[in-house]
Amino acid sequence: MSATSRVQDTGPVEPTGSVEPTERPAPRESPGLSTAPATDLLPTATGRRTRAAALELLRPDRSLAVRSGLVLVAATAVGLLTQPLLGRIVDLVTDAAKGTGTVSPSVLTLPVVLLAVVALVQGAATSLGMSMVAKLGESVLARVRERFVERALNLPADRIERAGAGDLTARVTDDVARMSEAVRSALPELARSSLTIVLTLVALAVLDWRFLLAALLAVPVQAWTANWYVRRAIPLYSRQRIATGAQQQQLLETIGGADTVRAHLLEDEHTERVADRSREAVGLRLRGVRLVLGFYGRLHIGEYIGLVGVLFAGLVLVREDAVSVGTATAAALYFHNLFGPINAALVLLDDAQSATAGLARLVGVTDLPVEAETERKAVRGTAEAPDDAFVSVHAVSHSYTTGTPVLHDVDLALREGEHVALVGTSGAGKSTLARILAGVQPPTHGHVRAADRADGRPAAVLVSQELHVFAGTLADDLRLAKPGATEEELRAALATVDALAWADALPEGLETVVGEGARSLDAAKAQQLALARLVLADPLVAVLDEATAEAGSAGARLLERSARAALDGRTALIVAHRLTQAATADRVVVLEHGRVVESGPHERLKDAGGAYATLWAAWSGERDAAPAHDGG
Repeated sequence: MSATSRVQDTGPVEPTGSVEPTERPAPRESPGLSTAPATDLLPTATGRRTRAAALELLRPDRSLAVRSGLVLVAATAVGLLTQPLLGRIVDLVTDAAKGTGTVSPSVLTLPVVLLAVVALVQGAATSLGMSMVAKLGESVLARVRERFVERALNLPADRIERAGAGDLTARVTDDVARMSEAVRSALPELARSSLTIVLTLVALAVLDWRFLLAALLAVPVQAWTANWYVRRAIPLYSRQRIATGAQQQQLLETIGGADTVRAHLLEDEHTERVADRSREAVGLRLRGVRLVLGFYGRLHIGEYIGLVGVLFAGLVLVREDAVSVGTATAAALYFHNLFGPINAALVLLDDAQSATAGLARLVGVTDLPVEAETERKAVRGTAEAPDDAFVSVHAVSHSYTTGTPVLHDVDLALREGEHVALVGTSGAGKSTLARILAGVQPPTHGHVRAADRADGRPAAVLVSQELHVFAGTLADDLRLAKPGATEEELRAALATVDALAWADALPEGLETVVGEGARSLDAAKAQQLALARLVLADPLVAVLDEATAEAGSAGARLLERSARAALDGRTALIVAHRLTQAATADRVVVLEHGRVVESGPHERLKDAGGAYATLWAAWSGERDAAPAHDGG
């Protein structure tokens, strides 16, 4: 679901040698902020794979694609009757001038009426065809969005961290926006313009094959221009997307670490870093503008060559009485009429190249392997767990950076209904172990086993200290954990975690819109909301990763009561921020430098004189020294 209450409807994971060690970005020069783009960006699909993916996305709507294509062909063909009708009018006027010197209005009536009919039929057919193409494009766009979001939500957390949030953000915003713009405007117009070009060339050949040859004089220049542009545009737009991702990454990190930046007086340094990323992105955009200007300059040369060729061919053919003046006029109008579609097609080719670069970046994410998730769903049973274990990790090691393990051969088993508190100093590996047991993070080595259950409940829910309230009604926010939950179930879940009173006090109760841009919830209420989602999800295993840490002293006791109520009767692993949580757990497990060094009940470990006793003595001393901040 989210970092606040993420429901993993998966079984345990059992990576073997197939899981590659993961790496994080290079060390940062200042607290919380990187000095360079991530070195391990999410992948970008090749051109061949991107084209294959586009065909896959179109396949479910093949029938609509064929129908819309036929309608546009008919509309374009009807529109091409305009030039011959204008040529006919020229011939009538020319013939009349040769004979009497005057033109009877009745002679012109039929071609003028036919011109009006052509305009009406073409307009109606074009509107219908364009709407069908737009519908086709929107369907494809929705499909690629769904695939991307589904895959992105299931990426391992460390993979996103290595790439940087800016890279993923740029793909889900800028790249999707480029595709949306192309689908809604460029795709329908590009289809119509391409058909107009092809059918106009056919019409020139019907008038006289020599007109077509004259028009084709422009093709070498236009083909060379298009090839010159495409070879430069694709890599340039790809670099633009990467630069935009780096710019967003720097902005996210600078804004997210604003307090740290101010505390270390690094405002000027990080402002310059943002400016550097922005200058790079702007520079690439200006290169794109210069590329487009050069493209049009070359394109106009081809247009003038073709137009001169058609006019010269008309002059020669009229002198030889091979064609009439009206036919030559129609040919010139046909070629001149190509200026608009060719320019439009090549303008839209610019949009298409940009959208293709965006699609390649989206397909690169959707094509990431899913074997780890498949294994996590498939592996069941207790073959390597103790007889009474409900869930266990066996010989688990994990490294974010090659050669720097965070966990070392950890074994841990939880019995059904048991509450195990995980304690240790910062950097001991507690959160990593919690994420692995929850199925959020596959381990580098080792595996996770869980008891086989077929009741449809999610395997694990992770509730962390990273608070997030989704934009929408409070009821919708709760139903993320259980989409079909009734209002009674929502209220019962809120009541379980002592949140019903403040929920009912909201202006519209459960229908109050919360989240960004609406009513905000403080840290304690947001965490109670996450715990209520935990109750609704009803997982086999609940994992709390310092889930009450953000509440501060005032809300600590309240959240601890809410957490105990949410975990009542559940198997749970609790990464303890406050040792009161360890004191009330069935068992305490102590991690030091990624290894389990102690395990047992609170009272026994407190009196054993080991690592836990040291932690307890230090924590108790802080409480005695500052009773007003008890629990902090």
